[in-house]
Amino acid sequence: MIVTLLQVGFQPEEINDRLGRLTHISMRLEIMEGRNHSVIVNDTYSLDINSLSAALNFLDTQTQMTKKTLIISDFEQVGKLTEEDFRRLNAQLKRHHISRLVAVGGSFEGYRGVFDLDEQLFFHDTAELLAHLPGLPISYEIILVKGARNFHFEQVVNALQHKTHLTIMQVNLPALAYNLNFHRNRLRPDTKMVAMVKASSYGLGDVELVNTLLDQGVDYLAVAYTDEGVRLRKRRIDTPIIVLGAEAHSFEVMVNHRLEPEIFNFYYLQQLEEVLARHPEIPTFNIHVKVDTGMHRLGFDMQDLPRLIDIVKRNPKLRIASVFSHLAAAEDPAEDAFTRRQIALFGHMTDVLCAAFDYKILRHILNSAGIIRFPEAQFDMVRLGIQLYGCSEIPEMAMKLHNVVTLKTVITQIKQIPAGETIGYNRTWKLRRDTQVAIIPIGYADGYPRELCNGRGKVLVQGQKVPVIGKICMDMCMLDITGLRVHEGDEVIVYGEGNTVSEMAAAAGLISYELMTRISQRVPRVYVQE
Repeated sequence: MIVTLLQVGFQPEEINDRLGRLTHISMRLEIMEGRNHSVIVNDTYSLDINSLSAALNFLDTQTQMTKKTLIISDFEQVGKLTEEDFRRLNAQLKRHHISRLVAVGGSFEGYRGVFDLDEQLFFHDTAELLAHLPGLPISYEIILVKGARNFHFEQVVNALQHKTHLTIMQVNLPALAYNLNFHRNRLRPDTKMVAMVKASSYGLGDVELVNTLLDQGVDYLAVAYTDEGVRLRKRRIDTPIIVLGAEAHSFEVMVNHRLEPEIFNFYYLQQLEEVLARHPEIPTFNIHVKVDTGMHRLGFDMQDLPRLIDIVKRNPKLRIASVFSHLAAAEDPAEDAFTRRQIALFGHMTDVLCAAFDYKILRHILNSAGIIRFPEAQFDMVRLGIQLYGCSEIPEMAMKLHNVVTLKTVITQIKQIPAGETIGYNRTWKLRRDTQVAIIPIGYADGYPRELCNGRGKVLVQGQKVPVIGKICMDMCMLDITGLRVHEGDEVIVYGEGNTVSEMAAAAGLISYELMTRISQRVPRVYVQE
């Protein structure tokens, strides 16, 4: 391309300048929030029969909405499609339970009579569709936008998208699946998997991400509080859900939504029995018993087991689905002796508990670090948390996991500031040289920590790490981009490949859990599927 531009008369300086202005065009399917509580599946980068089939199959994995809309253009493939081709397409859309068809292009208009879906609209071109979109009644539905490149359906996605913020968090779903299977491959084939999705999957979102985990065959989901489980149930997630922070006042809600509580003391067990007594229609109810093996946070002790066994045996409604404990320092080699004592005590306590019942009780103690460092302690199930999302407190894991989260924004202004001036609140950053400064729209209200002020934090601009200078503001911060050919509107990677959450957590003196869960809900989540 560069040789061609030189041949037709462009100067090298102009070529370099224009190349620097090129923006990345995603070629991956994206899931994003649409207007009126809708969800958009953006696959506007190509269109043929095979890619449409793949997109429809993916749409089937998204269970959060019952109503499905397909917005589609004429196909790209060589050769004219026949009436029979469109009849087969109509049958295919019915198999995938498409509620509404919105079709653009002359071919669809010519064969509109072969379609018999519940709702269908046909438009001659994209401009006609865009003019009609404001009046289209869209709400609480999932919309697949699938178009050939020459129809410029990115304009349709832009019109449908819920606009909130220039800063977005991009979640790579194939990387999530890779990390899950990376750990699964280290387990016995019969070892079950709990995916930790508490705190909205460590800040990354809920159903769009959870659907990928379920498609990969996880056995249980685990949340911290009842409302997190209820939200998943309301968005049509039917997989068993453990509530690890179960509270007595929410047991009635848990029973009504088929959520399975962690039980760690006799007071909560009594409260649950009282709730279950008001539900004669429920023959049995799963609980997950927490035992204390040395972390001393929650759980029954060894001397509690005879009483616990007696209570459960006397109440036929109570069924122990699993018994588990929590490792205090599985990632720390200096504490390996303590971790092994925890595992040994867990084995002894669960032998006593499980022997008292004539049904299978699952046992689990390993967390993310434990899966890697203590594979001999798999028991029946493991709980995968932070390493599922691409972060780890084990240094050697950094190169083995795939990056899941990319926090990105854009440059909103560029300034030339002379040496001797100061940047930001309280004048904490004084310029030692003439400096090119970029302002980006992300601040501590978005969850970007103030611990990264004054050069401690770095972001990626054109693939180069540049420092955050001055104090981070509520809604923005400043960068030193001196020496880079940068323009307003250029992309900035705050966290991501080459500048990971783990690295920035270390720079801030925090842990990766904190950085991920700090990202506020005003930052839109966009889910990317290869």
